[in-house]
Amino acid sequence: MAKSDADEAVVEAAGREVRISHPDKVLFLERGETKLDLARFYQAVEEPLLRAMGGRPVLLQRFPNGATGSSFFQKRVPEQRPEWLESAEVSTPNGTTSQALVVRDLAHVLWAVNLACLGFHVWPSRAADPEHADQLRIDLDPTSGVTFAMVQEAALETRRLLDELGIAALPKTTGNRGIHVFAALEARWTSYEVRSAAVAVARELERRRPDLITAAWWKEERGSRVFVDFNQNAPHKTIFGAWSVRARPGAQVSTPFEWDELEQIVPDELTIATVPARLEFLGDPWEAAAPQSLEAALDLHRRDQANGLPDAPWPPVYPKMPGEPPRVAPSRAKRQR
Repeated sequence: MAKSDADEAVVEAAGREVRISHPDKVLFLERGETKLDLARFYQAVEEPLLRAMGGRPVLLQRFPNGATGSSFFQKRVPEQRPEWLESAEVSTPNGTTSQALVVRDLAHVLWAVNLACLGFHVWPSRAADPEHADQLRIDLDPTSGVTFAMVQEAALETRRLLDELGIAALPKTTGNRGIHVFAALEARWTSYEVRSAAVAVARELERRRPDLITAAWWKEERGSRVFVDFNQNAPHKTIFGAWSVRARPGAQVSTPFEWDELEQIVPDELTIATVPARLEFLGDPWEAAAPQSLEAALDLHRRDQANGLPDAPWPPVYPKMPGEPPRVAPSRAKRQR
């Protein structure tokens, strides 16, 4: 329910009234959806959205002038905020801390929507247990020259590998050109361990399909292959959340889907205008996800270590890590030699 006038709408969520200023402001140009339309979309996907990100800190990306305008990231919740708003301390790789919004319920989501946050970048751990990551996130990233059909094929290879490891995999569109494959984990491993497993998965996928998939961190080595971005599992790293709306003119949604839909899925058709009806008809593909072990993937990591493979490079914002190779592009290292 929403009560509105020209300047403000009041939306009911989680037993609270959340004010949406300028509800008629157009955020998405393709069909003219407004800030209030965005709030109504999140109302429509409330249950699966909260299953996917409930209780987790999130990073807000705000678009004051709509999806095609400039944006900025906001990790800290402002000092002036509702007394019921929940936050949690998070840190950056250099140790800087801040209080980030926790998605406790739909009212927290709509509070962020009022700030022109379109979608949410989500931590892999819950606010109540920040030391353990309970999601493995395989980001299949299309490099230059990669088609979506190639990403679909890489997703199928990822599923086959994870099936062999006894890990149930959950696919979703990214809302753009890629696919994310998630796995729900028992809260037993740190982000460092989960990243190690992701590195091993990426390398194994590359071994099996070097024509299609690469684990090369340096862009100059990737060619026209699907890059498995293992560093999306690094500590303090967020990833675009399931059921979140992308900053695109068509308001595309990062949408979970069933594996038997993989060949037919068309990401550009999954928008705030179409996803609510799809959800009502098909339900939430991730609803039955259960926490599971990471040990089989960590066995791949231990095998690589035993074979003398060093750690993979970390992003430049992280301090130098033990066992990491020189953090310099191969072509530059060659020139230096």
